[in-house]
Amino acid sequence: MAYSDIGIDLGTASILVYIKGKGVVLKEPSVVAFDRDTNTIKAIGENARLMLGRTPGNIVAVRPLRQGVISDYRVTEQMMEHFIRKAIGRRTFRKPRIAVCVPSGVTEVEKKAVEDAAYQAGAREV
Repeated sequence: MAYSDIGIDLGTASILVYIKGKGVVLKEPSVVAFDRDTNTIKAIGENARLMLGRTPGNIVAVRPLRQGVISDYRVTEQMMEHFIRKAIGRRTFRKPRIAVCVPSGVTEVEKKAVEDAAYQAGAREV
């Protein structure tokens, strides 16, 4: 079955992914670990949270969201793509429709950044 409706709650501490018909399928911390030397992502979610405070000097674990809004666009985009792929798998033929939850006090620029990140992560409609 191809799931085409997804809800994402972009929280500062954790991210929830809801799929219509299945419920909440993923709850992971919003943490990304990347290598500063090569600028590549090493871990996302729970694996990156476990790396907080235990990484060598060149690997940094960061939270790309501050107070519910994007502070690092590139990292947030890759994190959203990872969580969408993890939630629905690779067996889909259609891009999903995604509803993203953000705090009510965000500006129009911040809303547009979240919308663009969702499209870049593989959404058909946001």
